[in-house]
Amino acid sequence: MKVCVLVLGLSLVLTLCVARSPYQAVLQHSRIRGRLQGPNVCAMLQVQGTDKKYFTNCRQWYHRKICGQPTVITYECCPGYERIPGEKGCPAALPLVNIYNTLGVVGASTTQVYSDRAKLRDEIEGPGSFTFFAPSNQAWAALPAEILDALVSNVNIELLNALHYHMVNRRLTSEELKHGSSFSSMYQDFPVHIHHYSNGVCNTLQIPHHINMVVTVNCARLIKPDQHATNGIVHVVDRVITAISNNVQSIIEIDENLETLRTAIAAAGLTTILESEGQYTVFAPTNEAFEKIPQETLNRILGDPVALTDLLNYHILKQMQCAESIVSGSPMETRQGTVLEVGCDGDQMTLNGKAIITKKDQLGTNGVVHYINELLIPDSAKTLLELAEGSSVATASRLFVEAGLRPHLTGLEALTMLAPLDNAFKGNLVMTPDLRKLMINHILKEQLSSMSLYHGQELETLGGLKLRVFVYRNNLCIENACIAAHDKTGRYSSLFTVNKVLTPPMGTIMDVLKADDRFSGLVDAIQTAGMTELLNQQGALTFFAPTNDAFNALPPSELSKLLGDHQQLSALLRHHLGEGILVSGGVGSHTRFNPLQGEKLELGVRNYTVYVNKIPVVDADLMATNGVVHAVNNIIKPLPPKEQADGPGASLGSASVSRSDSRSFRDDNLFQKVIKSRSSKTLNFSQ
Repeated sequence: MKVCVLVLGLSLVLTLCVARSPYQAVLQHSRIRGRLQGPNVCAMLQVQGTDKKYFTNCRQWYHRKICGQPTVITYECCPGYERIPGEKGCPAALPLVNIYNTLGVVGASTTQVYSDRAKLRDEIEGPGSFTFFAPSNQAWAALPAEILDALVSNVNIELLNALHYHMVNRRLTSEELKHGSSFSSMYQDFPVHIHHYSNGVCNTLQIPHHINMVVTVNCARLIKPDQHATNGIVHVVDRVITAISNNVQSIIEIDENLETLRTAIAAAGLTTILESEGQYTVFAPTNEAFEKIPQETLNRILGDPVALTDLLNYHILKQMQCAESIVSGSPMETRQGTVLEVGCDGDQMTLNGKAIITKKDQLGTNGVVHYINELLIPDSAKTLLELAEGSSVATASRLFVEAGLRPHLTGLEALTMLAPLDNAFKGNLVMTPDLRKLMINHILKEQLSSMSLYHGQELETLGGLKLRVFVYRNNLCIENACIAAHDKTGRYSSLFTVNKVLTPPMGTIMDVLKADDRFSGLVDAIQTAGMTELLNQQGALTFFAPTNDAFNALPPSELSKLLGDHQQLSALLRHHLGEGILVSGGVGSHTRFNPLQGEKLELGVRNYTVYVNKIPVVDADLMATNGVVHAVNNIIKPLPPKEQADGPGASLGSASVSRSDSRSFRDDNLFQKVIKSRSSKTLNFSQ
């Protein structure tokens, strides 16, 4: 069985690699998938509940979905073949007949009937070499009644012109329908435009090129290509196509539903761009879309040339994208420089997951226009408050407003917001003076990019405090709060999403210890060991600070001896203290830290708790102006030599701290601790 699979896979690789064109490649893939049904059978995926069928590519074959909808596998004769009663598969080649008769056997009998009515039959039965992009029966049925009536009236001249626009006066196989090519039609030489769309890679078979599942002519999908005839070739398409004479700017100019967009384009100076040669996709907001935006926001953007240009360019793709080309979601670059997620949900084309497109495939000479009923506002056109409201920081956004900071968040100041994730906040949040001061210190006085931050950098807050930047191998942190998502860069300001509520540094390490009753024994020990000045002086230290519980856990005789030997006490405390500031977010699964005395400390993470030499940290990131304090409930002792060599991973597993979830220490009550009013002046938020 394995040999058969290997042979089949190798055969598929070789067949696809030598296929003559991208379309032939996907056809060959379908042929291989259908080979067990007999010769010349192609496997197709049909969307359940519809008549839409697609030749398969690898991605769709394994996912069994198109536009998020389930599919069923159907088997049909490959183009150019037919069944013979009693025989397996499609062994017989179709007899070549003229184009008129070919239309009747390839699912385009309505086109055949209209060819009769328009007196086109003699032409497509007679001598010549034509290509006919023939609308399927379903394509004619889908045409609005008023349009169809207009075509078949007027002594059939309009119908003849329409059919001639579907024809090229030469034979063109799918191999010759190159991406981006145009061909003169038989209606006044108006061109028809060909596009290919890549929708998957056969990674499982390691095929090195993309497989184009969709080929379009004027945005109509070829559903049965390469139906050969004696006097040409028929490609069945899924819609009736119309002649193109206007560029995309002209389409916008003549539609009253796009009046506001037209005015905005003129104000931004983009008219020339949309009139120029190219292959654009314009997601055109209707008047209704503009009306949905708060008037204040709309006026701000319309009055700001930079924001307006960014907004409009965010609605324009750099390539032409027909609706029928979308069979799954993919990011596409806009002229603004960021991407839109263009996808589909059933018959609906979607943008960033929303089905907001109301009219599709209005084709121009230099691109295509899709109408949308919602305005897309890029981050680069937003205020700081708008950036926050569109992110996973709703709680922080609300608290900033309640703290009276709206003018800063909606104005023209160059600022950076440090916005904690919603799950960083605990308890019942009621605005108090202390909480307001804390929120003020989550806003920095300049617009920054996280990519430009460097270790040791100082950042000033609106509250006048200085915050430090720490760069670690696995995280970028500002004080105790680490970056948890990509920056959002607005018109004047930026938003950094952080994983924790910020703990501003308030006082020296010694001040922090004195203000916390848990460390009363440690404070006495520090004073006894003569280390008070060390912990008060300027610098950068990390202190794994033993609590009273840690000292009380020692045998009384050992504790008494320790406190009576100043040299031994100093050595023990220095083993808990090291140079450099290591906050919780900087600890990974194999972090080593050099204490001032003794062997390196081995740090690791298990179940969101950091361990230092197997001792859990019970309270973390007590920030000080000259370092950071982490509380431990046990005295840290050196590890046995083997465990030092193996590192923390041997006993703590391989968990690591990531930017999106660096809850390394047990600090669920951190927020309440930060905003709790303390009696010590060194911890007063007014500093």
